[in-house]
Parts: sequence; structure tokens; C-alpha cells
Amino acid sequence: MAEAKPNIPSPEYLSERFPKNYPVILFDPGHGGIIDGVYQTSGKRSPKWKDGRQLFEGEFNRDIVERITIMMDRHGFPWVDVVDTLEDKPLHKRTEEANEFYHNVTKDCILCSVHANAGGGTGHETFTSPGVTDSDAFAEVIIKHLVEGFPELRLRKDTKDGDNDKEAKFWMVTKTNMPAFLIECAFMDTLDPDCELMMSSDGRQRFANAIFFGLKEIILNYKK
Repeated sequence: MAEAKPNIPSPEYLSERFPKNYPVILFDPGHGGIIDGVYQTSGKRSPKWKDGRQLFEGEFNRDIVERITIMMDRHGFPWVDVVDTLEDKPLHKRTEEANEFYHNVTKDCILCSVHANAGGGTGHETFTSPGVTDSDAFAEVIIKHLVEGFPELRLRKDTKDGDNDKEAKFWMVTKTNMPAFLIECAFMDTLDPDCELMMSSDGRQRFANAIFFGLKEIILNYKK
């Protein structure tokens, strides 16, 4: 039987299994999943399209994170899911768990929050907290790989401060103690190409691949 992985691993667990120069990636799949056929979050879904298909954001977010963590495990990269439930875990509990990890396990960690967008636009965008922080450089790496992986999607960016990430006072990037970025993969209320990509297994794997390749570059170049 495979060894169970604790949601908040001890420092001993990490040091025994992973090179000490690797940062731990803390994943935050946004919103709730689906339990017994019931979506756990009000709203946060695409329109029901003419063919009956519909995207539920929380399910999409969890699927992307699951696909990424499979690749993380294959490469021996450490990670923790700060949600670890299909329920819609409140934001304050997500950041409490992330900050507990930062203070009690290791400060060498980075939070990656995964979402789908809405509002009638198109394209992908990545957010960090306002101001110049370590998060900005990490976000740039993620953006680079999303641009390479999705030539058909527009990069939504804010270059006023010299980089491509957008800045906002989102809870997950302002209430966490470690560097953090929030990825809005595409718009679930724009069918083509955004929601079509997010509803297809191939499109989902492309999102997971792009984010993983970005995380891989961050991990391998991380300096304590």
C-alpha cells in the first residue's frame, strides 16, 4: 500500500524525501468541487451552452491541480494542497493552513492559486499582490509558459511596472506570508476558444502542462 501523504507534512517528512534546495509548492484550487453530483459553490460556473455542456469552475480548478501534482510526483518535487477537500473551504482557512506551513514547516514555499475567469473577456492572466515582491518574478515564469503553451489565447497583462503580471488585493495573494500568485486560466463565459479549452481533456492537460513547466523552472532555479 502506498504511504499516505500528510496534508501538512513535517520538516522530517520533507527532508527525508526531497532535496533541500527545492521549495514546496502550495496549491490552492479555487472554490468548491462536486460532491454526489452537487456543485459546492454558488455561481462560479459557465453558462449552459447550446449542446448542454457546462463548466463548473471549482471542478476545473481541482482537475488542473490534480494533473499538475501527478507531474510533480513524477519529478520528485514537493507539494501540498492547502484545500484538500471537495467542499468550498473558506479563504481564511486556506491562508491559515498555508501560513501555518510557512511558519512551522519551511519558509521555502510558494503558493500557486488556480482559477477560471469570468466577465465576458478572453485570455489568461496571472495576479500578484500590489507592489514589487518576489512573487512578481515567479509569476513572470508562469506567464511565459502559458504564452508558449497557448498561442491562441490572449495574454492579459499590466506592463506599467515593467512586467506582465497584474496586481490586485486578492485574499490569497495578500493574506499569505509566502510568495504567491493567482492564475486565471481563461474565461468560462466565453465559449471559443476559452471555455472550449477548459471543457476538453486535451485543453486541461495543456493548462496543467504549461503551469507545471513554469513551476519546474521556478523549482530548479530556486535559491534560498
